[in-house]
Amino acid sequence: MHVTGTHFTDRTDAGRRLAARLGHLSGSDAVVVALPRGGVPVAAEVAAALGAPLDICVIRKLGVPYQPELGMGAIGEGGVRVLNDEVMRLGGIAPDQLADVERRERAELERRARRYRGDRPPADLRGRTVIVVDDGIATGSTARAACRIVRARGAARVVLAVPVAPRDWTDRLADVADELVCVATPSPFFAIGEFYGDFSQTDDDEVLSLLAEARGERPPAPVALDREVELSAAGVRLPGHLTVPADARGIVVFAHGSGSSRHSPRNRHVARHLNQSGLATLLFDLLTEAEEPDRSKVFDVGLLGSRLTAVAERLTALETTRALPLGLFGASTGAAAALHTAADLGPGVGAVVSRGGRPDLAGPDALGRVTAPTLLVVGGLDGTVIDLNRRARARLRCESELAVVPRAGHLFEEPGTLDQVAELAGDWFRHHLRAPGDPFEPVTQSS
Repeated sequence: MHVTGTHFTDRTDAGRRLAARLGHLSGSDAVVVALPRGGVPVAAEVAAALGAPLDICVIRKLGVPYQPELGMGAIGEGGVRVLNDEVMRLGGIAPDQLADVERRERAELERRARRYRGDRPPADLRGRTVIVVDDGIATGSTARAACRIVRARGAARVVLAVPVAPRDWTDRLADVADELVCVATPSPFFAIGEFYGDFSQTDDDEVLSLLAEARGERPPAPVALDREVELSAAGVRLPGHLTVPADARGIVVFAHGSGSSRHSPRNRHVARHLNQSGLATLLFDLLTEAEEPDRSKVFDVGLLGSRLTAVAERLTALETTRALPLGLFGASTGAAAALHTAADLGPGVGAVVSRGGRPDLAGPDALGRVTAPTLLVVGGLDGTVIDLNRRARARLRCESELAVVPRAGHLFEEPGTLDQVAELAGDWFRHHLRAPGDPFEPVTQSS
């Protein structure tokens, strides 16, 4: 079906319209399985309309060790694992490498499953029709993994149902599902979100509330600290926004670039992804409102770094954050400030990520003193900054990686590119920010 300009008000509206296409499954012994988090509001409407139970399919991608954004397979609950044999073969992935990646991702999968399910076991899918629901199809890799996983868990019939997908989606996915259902297949198709009026992130609290409602239970109370704060640094008061998930296993402090602030939509997007990965975040302004027009202060890395250091040290005194391993995320000139702080605090910083940053501005001395594992993320179209990042990385003496996001400019405004930044950052911090007893281990990156 070719539809131009298809538009859903939000995921709830999309779920209702999708449910209307699935009426033939009403009264069957079907189970609706959602892909968290965005698929849950859609699936909740489908499950309610069909009178079917609602469950989730928690999936973790198995990324190639030296290129984690490239999936060599996926894992699901109950020990299920599906592999992409071609990627495994072309990548020359050894069994011990696969085992290392799976061990890390399995622990994260179990953490997320506990977050969503508590002590409840997954739904028994054996011999049943399973309707796999997401909020849309882009590449189809996640949906493919989900269909294969529910099939491995015993589903007799698999129905893949989404509100929106590219026109060729059936060609891509017909081999993993018995039935494919979609409300609309618009063309051209660039990103799922362009077909929604409201495509804001679905947070964990909403997922938990919808799952509880589907079970006929009272929704759980919010579990995260999420509030504005004021922190002292070198004699000035700096506003910030602190978010601490209940099961936080680390905290990432954001250092914004020139002309930006704690309200930066790009950094807030990345922060939401980190929160959903179990990491606390602090977004704060390195300069006061009165200082922001002064361009000399905007590029004063020593000033910015000293304030970032003071704020990072302040977090060790707060009850909610003092036990959390510290990571730093810097954008543009904020990347230089983050590396300045990493050099000053040494082992007090567990990991650093730079997005489209200017790490070169930190200077050779600071770069040479950084001990925290550092990931430099740049856009593939940002040639000058790629070169500056390569030169800065050559001066680092710590574990480091340069990740180039294809077809991305300096601000990562191209569809899907900022999501790649968030995934890369989340993986890096998750691998390197470890509290005592944390099951994760550092990942070995290519040099």
